[in-house]
Formats: sequence, structure tokens, C-alpha cells
Amino acid sequence: MLSLRAVNQFYGSQHTLWNVDLDLPQGMCTGVVGLPGMGKTTLINCITGNVPVESGTIIWHEAGAPPRDLLNQASEQRPAPGIGYVPQDRRIFSQLTIEENLHIAMRATGTAASGAKNDVYDLLPQLYTLRQMRANTLSPDDQYQLALANALVTRPRVLIIDEPMHGAGHSIARKLAQLLARLNRELGMTVLLAEPQLSFIRRVADRFCMLYRGRNVAQGHVNELDDELIAHWMSRDARR
Repeated sequence: MLSLRAVNQFYGSQHTLWNVDLDLPQGMCTGVVGLPGMGKTTLINCITGNVPVESGTIIWHEAGAPPRDLLNQASEQRPAPGIGYVPQDRRIFSQLTIEENLHIAMRATGTAASGAKNDVYDLLPQLYTLRQMRANTLSPDDQYQLALANALVTRPRVLIIDEPMHGAGHSIARKLAQLLARLNRELGMTVLLAEPQLSFIRRVADRFCMLYRGRNVAQGHVNELDDELIAHWMSRDARR
């Protein structure tokens, strides 16, 4: 579905990602883990086109079509192949209603399917009851659900979520875990999740990719994310 090969990224003279390889198997949830500042959000921003990539490839694979290198496309074009993105800061229109937010998301990506909003309301039924409310009147958890809805209403084939547990309560954690299970198992959606909370990754992910100082130091099935690996790469003192 999506493959990264030898991706390098710089902020000025600082080398932040070093030859990162990553495959996102179709229909699976892959969790990117690592301590703060190790490159998780930078990696996501490279995929979504929000930061430039110095070298490497990010290839979109689709049945019946030739592979495409997304590095040749601007960030506003990335949703077109089927990528949905939920950033940490939500990026919702606070003065608009839920319905209006979803309408704008659909128009921005050219989504024309009449049932797209109904599908989102089926996945996130609480939003349906609140659909005429302005976003700034919603609870933080409902605002996050709206950010998810804005991504899902475009009917993506790959959903990218950046640190959803940052400031989230137990309620949204439970709902998101249930949602991701449904997206994977019922709809076959591919998910990339950057999240430092290992308990959540172990709960929802099929595979993991561990970053340390911008390098992909380990990856595999989530069952391989064991205590020894965590102690080696995610202890603040282990690699000094």
C-alpha cells in the first residue's frame, strides 16, 4: 500500500531522519514508537508532505496502477490517492458546525460520494446527535472525534494519526481503539499511528516501527515489542 525507502530529512543543518525504511501492509495498523524527539512526527510529516524530504522514495501502491512516488506530489495532492491525516492539533474549523466541517473536508479532497457522511456517522454516532453544533462548543473528546471524521469522510485507504493520546482521556482512548479495530477488520483500512504510549500501541497495532534519533532501529509484529527491546531503545539512559 505504502512503502518508504531510504528516507532522509533535514531541518536546516540538523539531520533528523536517517535512511528510514518502512512498509505499511494493506489492512493493518502499524504503530511508530519512540521517545519524544526521536522523529515520529517528522516521519508522518514527510509522508503527508508537510516537510520536505532530502532523499529517498515514498511509493504508493494500488492494484491495477503503476507505483507512484508521492514525493513528486504537493501536500495538498496527497489525499487524492487515498491518504487521510489526523494531526495532533486537530485542525478543525472551530466556528463551523460538525456538518459544515465535514462538507469542507469533502470539497477540499473532491469526495463526492453521497453516503460518505452517513458512513462517518455510523462509525462515530455521537457526532450525528451533535451535527448542528459549532466545533468550539464541543468537548475536547468530541473535537477529536470531529478531527477523525474530517479524515474519514474523504474515504481514505490509508489513515495516518499523530499521537492521539496526547492530552486524551480514557473515553477517547477506548473509542479510538474500538474504531481502529473496526476500520482494520471490517473495512480493511490501513492505519499508521505515531504514539509514544506503548500500552495503546500494543492494544491496537499489528506491527510496530521503533525510531531512535531518527533511525528505524527495530520493526516487526507488535508481539516482538518486548521489554528487552524497550529497555534498550526507550530508556533515556540506555544509549548515552
